Amino acid sequence: MFDIIYALEMIGIVAFAISGMIVARSKNMDPVGVFAIGFITALGGGTLRDLMMDNHPLYWIKHQEQPILILGMAVVFSYWSRAHSLKESRIVFPDAIGLGIFSILGAQLALDLGHSWFIASMLGVMTGTFGGALRDTLCNEVPFIFRKDQIYASISFAGCWLYFVCQWLLESETTALTIGLLFIVLVRMLAVRFDIRLQRDQAHN
Repeated sequence: MFDIIYALEMIGIVAFAISGMIVARSKNMDPVGVFAIGFITALGGGTLRDLMMDNHPLYWIKHQEQPILILGMAVVFSYWSRAHSLKESRIVFPDAIGLGIFSILGAQLALDLGHSWFIASMLGVMTGTFGGALRDTLCNEVPFIFRKDQIYASISFAGCWLYFVCQWLLESETTALTIGLLFIVLVRMLAVRFDIRLQRDQAHN
């Protein structure tokens, strides 16, 4: 039977790993660095979530195919001649996909373990944002989550709550998951495209 949750997890891992590897290559990292940044970006949020909820063994330890996949991707990225020319701006789309998938799946897992909507939303945000924050920090960049010119964690938080409400109203897990995920991805992309932010810099006289 096709497992849509597992499929989404793998898509999210690939998307986040790509975003991490693009940044790593732009910083001229060697294959070990490319793998490390890709691994941390893709699996860092889920690792924090599992540690916070005392959920052992960690998910990627139970599913070794995930780090193996990232290792294979790192080899390709390290020796693909055009990879070094990819601009960091190219990470926006895969990063948005990873943010959407892992925010909703993180929140869903927390609900399944009996946590409240508020705690589940916080864990969803952690799952969706922590890997990217580590990626940017290790690559000497200000993480999206801390930038005044970016809407990031707030989109994740809102998407989690939209997922909860849709699940409650529609009583359809698949529909609610799809709506919450698409909301996060689309709003994130629109925010970047049209420079939408929570706070504007005040003009100085």
